[in-house]
Amino acid sequence: MASFVLSLHSSPSVLSALQALSRFAQAALKNGHRIDCVFLYQDGVYHAQEGINQPTDQLSINQLWLDLKALSIPLLLCVTAAENRGVAADTGLFDVAGLAEFAMKTSKADKWVQFK
Repeated sequence: MASFVLSLHSSPSVLSALQALSRFAQAALKNGHRIDCVFLYQDGVYHAQEGINQPTDQLSINQLWLDLKALSIPLLLCVTAAENRGVAADTGLFDVAGLAEFAMKTSKADKWVQFK
């Protein structure tokens, strides 16, 4: 079976990108594949901010991330992109990583899938 690295590049306002990433990850795991990590990059780092306000009738962004974490998928936050955007890098849900770590994981995976 294949191993995947997933990256999210869009802000929380583009909920469809996170939903697609979540569905892809769950389907891949269900079919016996492995997800080596999800890497938040560019505006995707805004997902790591505490207290994202969203209407109560929308799917919960925080719940999607908790669901992915419960599947034992490492959730990585690009420290440089976070610092450049004023996002606190010490969040309990996401581990801080650099582009070098992301490149290493990507080079070892069978596929890298971007969600924008």
